[in-house]
Amino acid sequence: MAGNEGTNAGSVLLAFLVGALSGAAVALLYAPKSGRETRDYLGEKAREGRARAADAAAKGREAVNQGRETITTAIERGREAYQQARSRENA
Repeated sequence: MAGNEGTNAGSVLLAFLVGALSGAAVALLYAPKSGRETRDYLGEKAREGRARAADAAAKGREAVNQGRETITTAIERGREAYQQARSRENA
């Protein structure tokens, strides 16, 4: 069940982004600016979007690494507790 929730959330996010981009594209097509101004604006927004996506990806990688470290620490502590319990049994 948990796997489906992640897939559904991803689908909703993708649909939202596609809708937002489509709406922005239509708005720009009907904007009262020249072609040159519109192209410059689109280029600027594309660069901003690329920078935001790179920032979000970096934060995502950081979160994954922190989660990985937490799991690794928990596993190490579990092994230590097991070894201590085992050594007490044998003593």
